[in-house]
Amino acid sequence: MARFVNTGDLLLDAHILVCGDRQKDYGDKIKNHSNIAKLWSAYLDVSVSAHDVSLMMVLLKMARTKLGKVSLDTYIDMSAYSAIAGEIKFDEEEKNK
Repeated sequence: MARFVNTGDLLLDAHILVCGDRQKDYGDKIKNHSNIAKLWSAYLDVSVSAHDVSLMMVLLKMARTKLGKVSLDTYIDMSAYSAIAGEIKFDEEEKNK
């Protein structure tokens, strides 16, 4: 039987992942997304930003909702990547002031 899930629980789980275990495992999220952007840019031969990376990861997670078993992790990850996109965007704007 599926457990009841509410928005607050999903967002809290995303916060714990982004600011806890994943931060420890993968390092600073903005630097990580910047590194991914550089690799994707080189591979695709187009300019990809860290912000683009986080939004494309949301799209990847969205694509997973179309197939297979529904996963709570997919929705947690979507909210986490969306929040990372916002942090990157506003961090960039602050640096450009």
